[in-house]
Order: sequence, then C-alpha cells, then structure tokens
Amino acid sequence: MTPKEIELFFHHLAAANPNPQIELDFINAFTLLVAVVLSARATDKGVNKATKKLFEIADTPQKMVDLGEDGLSQLINTIGLYRSKARYIIELSKRLVQDFGGEIPTNREDLESLPGVGRKSANVILNTIFHEPVIAVDTHILRVANRTGLAHGKTPLEIETQLMARVPAHWRLQAHHWLVLHGRYICQARKPLCPRCPVREECHYPYKTTVI
Repeated sequence: MTPKEIELFFHHLAAANPNPQIELDFINAFTLLVAVVLSARATDKGVNKATKKLFEIADTPQKMVDLGEDGLSQLINTIGLYRSKARYIIELSKRLVQDFGGEIPTNREDLESLPGVGRKSANVILNTIFHEPVIAVDTHILRVANRTGLAHGKTPLEIETQLMARVPAHWRLQAHHWLVLHGRYICQARKPLCPRCPVREECHYPYKTTVI
C-alpha cells in the first residue's frame, strides 16, 4: 500500500467511526489491565459479562489481593483458562501493591514485568490510558494488515514495527482501535464483508467478496 493509499485508508476509517473505543468495559487503569489479561483467547463480550460483578467487588490492586485467587476464580470461571488467569491477576496485583504503590506503571518495561502482561497488553494500556501513539497488534490487526497490504509479516512484532513506521503520526493514536474494530466487524477472517468496507478502494486484497 502506498503512502497516499495509507492516508486515504485511515481517512475513510475515521470518517466511518470518528471516535473508536475499546470494547472492554473498565472503570480505571487497573480494571482495564485486568480485563486485557482476561481477554487472551476470550471474547470481549465474555470478559465484560464476567467483570461486571468482579469490578464491583475489586477495582483496585489491594481489593483484588484481598479477594484472593479462589474468590477471583469463582467470579471469572466462565472465561477460558480462568484458573491460570486468576493466578496471574493476583500475582500482578501483589506486584502493583508492593512495587508500584498500587498504581499502574506508565512505561512499557515495568508493565511487561507484571505477570501475565506481554507487549500487546502493555500497548493497550499505554494507548488507552496514557494516550501514547502505539499499536497493540492482535489477531485482527495481523490479519487486516496482511490482507489489505497495509503491512506484511508473520508475527505481531513484525506488523507492529511496520505499522509504526508506515501509519502517519496524525492517525497513530487511534489506529489500533480502528484496525481492531475493522477486523472484528468488516474484514472478518472467514468472509470479509467487502461490499460494506469503507476502505475497499485502497485495499490490495485480490479476493474481495462481492455479496454478503
């Protein structure tokens, strides 16, 4: 995709959705971090259903520690891998209390030092909470980038590196949200909804669908 096409690509996404929002429910930075950890191999809808009650009980690291692994497990047992996720969340909550005064770190290195938090999760926090123009590459963005010609790569880091270099700075803050939502609702894995796509003219995918 050429620089001109990339500019038009994000111009059309912005026109279709001027204020894209993350679809995980959260109250504060800590609850978003918890929701992001829970969202691994799970749908946002499923996570939101489980966290509605959880966040009424534990919306700070100390409250989560007080809830304990067993208590947390009971509240999130509808989510896949809930036992290991409960362990990670309790461990990261303890770290936040002990090492960061109960606050969420503002830099990638400290975020990635927390149990259960990888580069993608750290990028979500840096972008959504601290408004850094970073791109958290998930399976949707990996697919959209490769399919459209926006970027090419086999790993999230390869795609992230290319997107950070190719996406114009004035689009970068919201790029993550536009690409995730586009992949979730339009550029779907099995059958992209090309007739509805606002960026079909810029897209380089050679097998565009003609009917929905």
